[in-house]
Amino acid sequence: MRKFIDHSDTELILSFQEGNSIALETLINRYKDKLFSSILFIVKDKYLAEDLFQETFVRIIDTLRSRRYNEEGKFLPWAMRIAHNLCVDHFRKVKRTPAIVTSDNQNVFDALVLVNDNAEQKMIRQQGYDRMHRMLSALPDEQREVIVLRHFGEMSFKEIAAVTNCSINTALGRMRYGLINLRKLMLEKQLSL
Repeated sequence: MRKFIDHSDTELILSFQEGNSIALETLINRYKDKLFSSILFIVKDKYLAEDLFQETFVRIIDTLRSRRYNEEGKFLPWAMRIAHNLCVDHFRKVKRTPAIVTSDNQNVFDALVLVNDNAEQKMIRQQGYDRMHRMLSALPDEQREVIVLRHFGEMSFKEIAAVTNCSINTALGRMRYGLINLRKLMLEKQLSL
């Protein structure tokens, strides 16, 4: 696997299509954290996120095997779009919208806990995560989605626009208004992270 670390996404895809499964493993390892975190933040359920994450890679693998992938050099935005669409499809099936969970339930921030933290540091960080969840839950869905994809998914605005099916300017506007609304909430409630 070491020999594939420096390969581009396109090189890994071509190598996988030629039968090298290690190339696919390298590609998956490269993006699994970003994809899983984004899915988890949308669906708010660890087990559902794991299912959708697996379904995302099943679709990716099927598309690559059948050689229908044609977005050369844009693997992550393409994979994020598949994951996003699977999340949307899930909520259409159950006819409900995702909600930010309370501090009692599992959330995306659990993955960020560092093993060397003492109990006080963990408690302080969890309180910060809880405040962030409450503030994000007060935002309109479109603004929350762009903030999550940008800051937790580390996506560019071009990638966000592709995933959310909007223009780059719309994604930028949603981010701007989302941040303005977060600042207002912080000032109103005198909160800090």
